[in-house]
Amino acid sequence: MKREIQHRTKQFAIEVWGLCAKFPHTREFNAYVNQLIRCSSSVAANYRSACRAKSNADFINKLKIVEEEADESQFFLELIAEINTNDQLSFEINRLIKEADEIVAIIVASLKTLRTS
Repeated sequence: MKREIQHRTKQFAIEVWGLCAKFPHTREFNAYVNQLIRCSSSVAANYRSACRAKSNADFINKLKIVEEEADESQFFLELIAEINTNDQLSFEINRLIKEADEIVAIIVASLKTLRTS
């Protein structure tokens, strides 16, 4: 399961990067795009780090970071969806919003399981 989530979070970061490459290079878009690239790649990097945790508590703490970064990614995707004027990108943006939401749900469920065990 860990390998599957590692792959999924890495793929999410790659797909967000690909989406961001399609936006205009303006000061306004760059501010959001740069933040989105940072937090989406942080989802993958921190999940990978969590998989190398030294203890259950360390794993939980690192998963909390993954949750925060995935939620932040979702926020910036939603923000970009609202200001996007390119209808061709709408489907891709909405698909990535859904993926971010699913990643958050998986991490939250994992945290609940870890806390009750």
